[in-house]
Amino acid sequence: MRLVITIPAHDEEMTIGNVIKGIKELKPVDFGDRIDDIKIVVVNDGSTDNTVKVAKEAGADVVVSFRKNRGLARAFRQGMETALEMGADIIVNIDADGQYNPREIPKLIKPILDGKADIVLGSRFKGWIEDMPIQKRIGNRIATWVTRFASGLPVSDAQTGFRAFTREAALRINVLADYTYVQETIIQAAKMGLKIEEVPIEFRKRPGKSRLISNIFSYAVRAGLTIVRSYRDYHPLRTFIFIGLFLLVIGVAVGLRVLYYYLQTGMVGFYLPSAILSVALIIIGFQTIVLGLLADMLRTQRQIMDDVLYRLKKMECEKREKE
Repeated sequence: MRLVITIPAHDEEMTIGNVIKGIKELKPVDFGDRIDDIKIVVVNDGSTDNTVKVAKEAGADVVVSFRKNRGLARAFRQGMETALEMGADIIVNIDADGQYNPREIPKLIKPILDGKADIVLGSRFKGWIEDMPIQKRIGNRIATWVTRFASGLPVSDAQTGFRAFTREAALRINVLADYTYVQETIIQAAKMGLKIEEVPIEFRKRPGKSRLISNIFSYAVRAGLTIVRSYRDYHPLRTFIFIGLFLLVIGVAVGLRVLYYYLQTGMVGFYLPSAILSVALIIIGFQTIVLGLLADMLRTQRQIMDDVLYRLKKMECEKREKE
């Protein structure tokens, strides 16, 4: 079996060399002789330092470069596509900052090798954390809770960047976000019925500041929007009906006060603004529910397109293998 390890990197010249060297130390015996080929793919996300040079010198097999920084989600997507083109049976994504231990890759992919999982998440909160600032710890907990609610999966660490995919799972997953992929892939996996397992991992202190989360508030907003969009796309009817019913209830509640006054006096009087607001909320509520029905029809079309895309990617991989 071929294992391809993808490493998204943006200005990580200080750490990426050690990450690659750690991977290079892995031997087939570490995987129970079930992995006989290991390849390393670095996705250089517009680095302005010597990340590419260091990665090549450390032994990266393939380096794919973006001319400018395009975000972690696009770098992750490019890594997955490149790994599939290389005929990967299992794909592992690991960060370039050295916080995840490459020596734990055999433990990470064991549930896949044992046929127990399609996707494996390395859980920091089930393992050991050397250092994580309190604001990031709280942010990770909140984002994980929201992802659990959106996906219905009892994951303990939805933000982890240390995760493994079978080839089948990689073919199924289609990352559409531009900023981060971590929540979207979990929500998609749940919708597609893919089996997700977690294994405890160690999380080490990184030198310097995070390239992805330089501003915790900005990250929270953008990651939150990714979760909302993913949930909306896979549960449109539920989403829009909830919003529509909420508006209807508010509109009716406001309207009841106007109706009560009208029945007593026969006039609307100074309740006219409330009457207009009530009518507007009720109309918008009904329109939102109708929009949900239309969105649900589009969701069916998306499912068809996802299946078509999956078949095209699978055919392309099979064609490359024959060549």
